[in-house]
Amino acid sequence: MKYRILVFSFLTSFFIVDAQIKKYKTCIIAFYNLENFYDTIHNPMINDEDFTPSGMKHYTKDIYTDKVNNLATVISMIGTDISEVGPAILGVAEIENDTVLTDLIHHPLINHRHYQLIHFNSKDPRGIDVGFLYNPKFFAPEKAEPLFVKMPGNSKQAFYTRDILYVKGWLAGEPIHLYVNHWPSRRGGEERSSSAREAAALVCKNHIKSIVQNEPNAKIILMGDLNDDPDSPSITQTLEAKSSIAETKPGQLFNPWYQPYKNGIGTLANRDSWGLFDQILISYAWLKHPQEGFFYHEQHIFSQNFMKENTGRYKNYPMRTWDGNTYRGGYSDHFPTYIVLLKNLK
Repeated sequence: MKYRILVFSFLTSFFIVDAQIKKYKTCIIAFYNLENFYDTIHNPMINDEDFTPSGMKHYTKDIYTDKVNNLATVISMIGTDISEVGPAILGVAEIENDTVLTDLIHHPLINHRHYQLIHFNSKDPRGIDVGFLYNPKFFAPEKAEPLFVKMPGNSKQAFYTRDILYVKGWLAGEPIHLYVNHWPSRRGGEERSSSAREAAALVCKNHIKSIVQNEPNAKIILMGDLNDDPDSPSITQTLEAKSSIAETKPGQLFNPWYQPYKNGIGTLANRDSWGLFDQILISYAWLKHPQEGFFYHEQHIFSQNFMKENTGRYKNYPMRTWDGNTYRGGYSDHFPTYIVLLKNLK
């Protein structure tokens, strides 16, 4: 894909840095697992029977419409306290096809942002993929492709998993590289399935290595539901992501979620334990400051009260869409995450 870069305009923000008020352009990069975002039409090529009107979940058009509205509500608010235009880029997971994404980006709450989408079908047996939404005012894609993940033997019951979506493009005139991931789940046991996630991490690592060889100062963002926490081997060993900026060297990735996770903060909860699977990792080039381009400022988990269970045993957990086969009417079983990028205004 070839796109002509147009004039970009970002929100101007004021931040207090070293006791001085400075002006910056701000940019929000976000990720959100949309939790079983299916349409209502049965696709005989995948296992989506439950998500049909006649299926176990009685997934009607009314429920689907409500699901779209709930997701649009969250997306319309992510990062707007920092940048009123919301995410310039949003990676998503657990989507069935480009139809559901098209319905989402045309919802009245976010239609004015004119999001465009990138999506490829993968061979995942459940028929769920990752996707990439971008605001064309701020980002222009140049290239996009799916990266196949070969599953190790005996790591999972399913032979296929989600492809990794790689996108190269221009963020306000700067070349950047992005990966949207949804690594194999822990179903079947964390230990048994760990090699599958390490295989996905290795695909990213090798692809990143091929980029850095030709572009040592490449600005790279790796985001997704990694189904592993920031201290898991797939991230600390396979990706070799560093837990602090001071430890990060050229050619390496920095993981800004390590310390929040160690402090007990997470994006999903299970059996009274918080996990932080939804991560956004960045390359060393984003850490240099000052610089002419965008640089990393901070990370956030977006978790408003309306997105949480408000009573009972699961109080403060993400309010999910489904409780078994009963429609709960929530948003997602994951909270979205985002990072803030800043750029000095001359």
